[in-house]
Amino acid sequence: MRKVALTVLLAGVLAFTGGGVVAAQPGHQDGKDRFPETIFLPDGFRPEGISTGRGTSFYVGSVAGGEIYRGDLKTGKGATLVPAENTPGASIGTEVDRQNRLWVAGGGTGVGRVYDADSGETLASYEFVNDPAEGQTFINDVVVTKDAAYFTDSRDDVLYVVPIGRRGKLGTSFETLQLSGDFQFVAGVNNINGIEASPDGRTLLVVPSNTGFLFTVSPKTGETKQVDLGGATLVNADGLLLQGRSILYAVQNRLNQIAVVKLNRSYTSGKVLDPILNANFDIPTTVAPFGKYLYAVNARFGTAIPTPDTAEYTVVRVKAFRGR
Repeated sequence: MRKVALTVLLAGVLAFTGGGVVAAQPGHQDGKDRFPETIFLPDGFRPEGISTGRGTSFYVGSVAGGEIYRGDLKTGKGATLVPAENTPGASIGTEVDRQNRLWVAGGGTGVGRVYDADSGETLASYEFVNDPAEGQTFINDVVVTKDAAYFTDSRDDVLYVVPIGRRGKLGTSFETLQLSGDFQFVAGVNNINGIEASPDGRTLLVVPSNTGFLFTVSPKTGETKQVDLGGATLVNADGLLLQGRSILYAVQNRLNQIAVVKLNRSYTSGKVLDPILNANFDIPTTVAPFGKYLYAVNARFGTAIPTPDTAEYTVVRVKAFRGR
């Protein structure tokens, strides 16, 4: 691992604003609750990552401006939490940790940031790539364990690791974990995209969008091992979500579905089950859990949009896998 110094921002700017409130659009309800099945984001927002936080809160990042939107799953309403000027310029994968901090992957900017999930205050900034040239880096996703946060770079065969100390103290440096083993990097295309971690943090799971192969990663050594899926692949996989220890969701964006994989306890093999489908999927990219449901965000990549600034973007609720 290579250790690189960074600056932790101790004094951030209060970023939550009262503007940009979006009214709930409940759509169809199942009669058992009053939570909307479809939530509308601000027009032209261009979302990519979604995370659920404390209570019924959820967070979505924008590919275009980088701003972070916070909404309420129960009401469907929300507002801008972090404005574009307080972000790296793009907000891709997100995750809320145990200390109620929002971690954000900065895409082509080569940066990752951490915000207070209540106030939007900037807590830390990590410059993983000092001089990101066009297409040479894409900090795509992040997963947080009790010991560290791990960021993927779809344009490199590494993970960036931010250590987390006692009582959740943020590290003041990051490490670059070189990947080895079964994973084979392919230059010029997007490789590893989504990332997840086992409940104990001892095993990471990653998937390259280009091949759809699933790999485990040792957080200590960077060694990768391909998970035997019986010949199946997760091609076009974007965000990952591990439910409990054994059920893995992989959002297959351009296939408009969420793959369901039942893994064995050692993560050496798994079975791909029937995918989750929904007529309202429009290139979903990531998914977040809440109770017995999953919330998928529609990025609409490649969709013909005549007027991007007024295009509609939504979050869609679907039932999570309930089998054994």
